[in-house]
Amino acid sequence: MKLLVAIVVILAVGGNTLDIIPITEWAGSEINRKQELANPVNMVVIQHTASKDCYSDKLCLQTVNNIRGYVMKIGFDDIPYSFMVGGNGKVYEGAGWHRVGAHTKGYNDKAIGIGFIGTFVEKLPSPEALKAAQELIEYGVQNNHIAGDYKLFGHRQLSSTVSPGDALQKEIEGWPHWAKN
Repeated sequence: MKLLVAIVVILAVGGNTLDIIPITEWAGSEINRKQELANPVNMVVIQHTASKDCYSDKLCLQTVNNIRGYVMKIGFDDIPYSFMVGGNGKVYEGAGWHRVGAHTKGYNDKAIGIGFIGTFVEKLPSPEALKAAQELIEYGVQNNHIAGDYKLFGHRQLSSTVSPGDALQKEIEGWPHWAKN
């Protein structure tokens, strides 16, 4: 079995630890998306993957690979999200900071799309996942990938969808930078 190596990013503010697993590690290949994403972006879009939840490294790895395989089978170039966050508190790179994803039609070239792994209509992601997403956004701001005055949206605010689910939408409405409109 291939050893999965995580890149650990230490955040300067608060000394938090954020595990970001590069796509080359979890998928074994580079992202197929080639269009450059101009940084910093002014928007962050929170979504859910509408898949099964995952809480262990093994299950999250299997889930993100299943999502990648499925979306490519139905015609996407590659994983649509910039990043995916597992219930294990780890972040899985998709299109990342520097490539345009396919997460929110009309906003892909203006936003980072963060997909929580699972379906969050009636329940919230794990506390570890919520913390990891917030640390990811903070890291993005600190490293000029996300503008300091960014706006945070739930996917449903920009597209006709239930994503990120009722429970997760209500949660992010209390996060810094959430934009009503």
